[in-house]
Amino acid sequence: MNAGDQYTNPGEAHDMPPGSPSILPPGAPPLPQRGPLPPPPAPSGPSGPSPVPIGGRAEQAFDPPSGMAWARVSPRLTWHRRIAVLLWALPITVIGAFVLSRTIGLPGGLIWLAVVLVACAMSWIVAELSYRSWGFAERADDLLVTHGFFVRHLVVVPYGRMQYVDVTAGLLEQWLGVATVRLHTAAAATDARIPGLPARDAAILRDRLAQKGEARSIGL
Repeated sequence: MNAGDQYTNPGEAHDMPPGSPSILPPGAPPLPQRGPLPPPPAPSGPSGPSPVPIGGRAEQAFDPPSGMAWARVSPRLTWHRRIAVLLWALPITVIGAFVLSRTIGLPGGLIWLAVVLVACAMSWIVAELSYRSWGFAERADDLLVTHGFFVRHLVVVPYGRMQYVDVTAGLLEQWLGVATVRLHTAAAATDARIPGLPARDAAILRDRLAQKGEARSIGL
């Protein structure tokens, strides 16, 4: 090596200015390059199940049986609920407004009237939602009844457990031409009812369920 040649020791590379190239002696292995680590390899094998929305799983619990559709009740059930609300709201509105206007004054009566109107409007909407939630399906061995909007219910009534089936209709239901079919079983928890059926359909369903219940009881 000549006196004019410069030699840089690899151990002293940290004394060089940043960014300057390293000078290695002849025959020395190259220094490893520094940089970002490569991404980890993708895991092999089948991927896990995709997440299912919680709401979807909850709705599946109230789906009709496979290959069947829910039989719906009459739309007159909505008007039955709405008229019943109005019949209750009318005397409550008059009495409450009179009492509050006598004790608090006219503002108290107006506030009571506004509260009753808001409650009637909400009941008007809930009546429609309640009607849409009712449904039933007749299978070979049992009857399924579903209802409820805020809290869903699904009742399965085996035909062999039915004791008797009756049909009821109040004054307002008779005026609207609808009736309620009630199923009574050995356990009160499995009792079910189907409101808002046309009177003729209610009578046909009553007889059909009674025949199925009698046939299953004889088979047991």
